[in-house]
Amino acid sequence: MLGLWQLDRLEERRASNSIRESRFAAEPLPVSQLIEQAGADIDSLQYRRALATGVFDPGPEALIRSQVVNGQPGYDIITPLTLENGETIAVNRGWVPLEFDTVPVTVAPPPAGETTVTGVVYLSQKQGPLNPSQDGTTFSRIDLDEISNRTGMDLLPLYLEVVGDQQVTELPVPAATPTFTDEGSHFAYAIQWFSFALVGLVGYGFLLRRAVRSGSDDRSGEVVDDLATPIV
Repeated sequence: MLGLWQLDRLEERRASNSIRESRFAAEPLPVSQLIEQAGADIDSLQYRRALATGVFDPGPEALIRSQVVNGQPGYDIITPLTLENGETIAVNRGWVPLEFDTVPVTVAPPPAGETTVTGVVYLSQKQGPLNPSQDGTTFSRIDLDEISNRTGMDLLPLYLEVVGDQQVTELPVPAATPTFTDEGSHFAYAIQWFSFALVGLVGYGFLLRRAVRSGSDDRSGEVVDDLATPIV
């Protein structure tokens, strides 16, 4: 039963990967248009590619700690982008080394003036500790509500992440392009549970056979008392 359950989980994972891959493959659309189309189903925008045209404001930037690129620790820079309709969306512009821990990150400024950003849509991260710094500019995850409260940014409930080649020398380094081939360990766990079941069946059969043989050997070694046999 556990092995079959793991196979069911594997099929669910494959279906989820397929949905995410199809979202990512869709033509990028303006983020405002995607939000309008999604309505209350904002979760359906996860992994969609989107366009956002507006002006960056590096003043209230936020940093996300514990980010590693090419084996080097550092921060992701979250910069607000004010859209043409007046709304503001957070943009994860990429990674900078650990020594650049003060916002705004002057060594990696955003483009000046109106610009169009293409990125992958992600939802606000709610799992794990937030651990904000004392000045409220550094966090452990991208929780848009908390970042809004601490930095004064009124943000949309999703953010864009710029992806691309991580071997570039300019800062910030974009995030890696997402892949959708990870199926987890469900197949390995299924094989493991089936193996346990097989071992159990073989072992039980071996013990049963041994018990039967032991009973036969005991009976063949019994001593018959002829004197105890009644004479007819």
